[in-house]
Amino acid sequence: MDWKDRRRRFRDIIEGERCIRPASVHDALSARIAEDLDFEAGMLGGSVASLAVLGAPDVMVLTLSELAGLVLRINRAGGLPLMIDADHGFGNALNVRRTVEELETAGAAGLSIEDTDLPEPFGSGGTARLLSLEEGVGKMRAALAGRQDPDLVIAGRTSAASINGVADAIARAKAYEEAGVDVIFLIGIKTRADLDAVSEAVSRPLIIGGVPPELDDWDYLSARRVRIALQGHQPIAAAIAAVEATLRALRDGCHPSELGSLASPDLMRRLTRADSYEDISERTLGRNSGD
Repeated sequence: MDWKDRRRRFRDIIEGERCIRPASVHDALSARIAEDLDFEAGMLGGSVASLAVLGAPDVMVLTLSELAGLVLRINRAGGLPLMIDADHGFGNALNVRRTVEELETAGAAGLSIEDTDLPEPFGSGGTARLLSLEEGVGKMRAALAGRQDPDLVIAGRTSAASINGVADAIARAKAYEEAGVDVIFLIGIKTRADLDAVSEAVSRPLIIGGVPPELDDWDYLSARRVRIALQGHQPIAAAIAAVEATLRALRDGCHPSELGSLASPDLMRRLTRADSYEDISERTLGRNSGD
């Protein structure tokens, strides 16, 4: 498939003048819903991918091939530009390069590589730790080396603000900017003072993970070059709750006809693109053609 158009649209967002809210998606249908509701981009989080593929928590047991397969299935379902949380790139710098190659082939419009020491090393005691700055820079360079389509957006992601403080986040952001990443992805920015400091220190566009109340002003975020502000992953949590509630009701004797808040037949037809399948059936299988 040709992924160029969606990548160019996503790069236009990153290089544009305003901040957007991406839709958190987890499968083909959720991505189609987001596209039909006019979201400009989708976000596939690492924790969401682990839930969708394995039903596992975010403990780094998902493999690259499993993630790439999910990304491809989401992308082939529509034209929504998709940003991927590629975590630590599944290993060292060589693995990062391979990760970029696989996710680019699967249609990613953008992806982030982070500098957290993952998977959790022995003896960490459950406390998040960062790679050295030198290794983090090496991973960013490897990610850029793995890119073949220049329109693919590479984000350098750091949780330094929540682990070591904003000064280290700034140092890492500046180093990743110098390495050549397209955008800086920041986790743990909680105050305007911290965001102002980062925005003044680097010139690349920014992505922030989570929008605390103090930052919940899209004009302010746009003025600080934040182009994507994540809102969490409520859709998959809502889907899980809906499935659990429906199955519990059926288990407890509720008749299917009594269930409410179900997807209507019209919605299901639209989301499954049923008309296109019926058109092909008529033209190739002779169904409903009068033959």
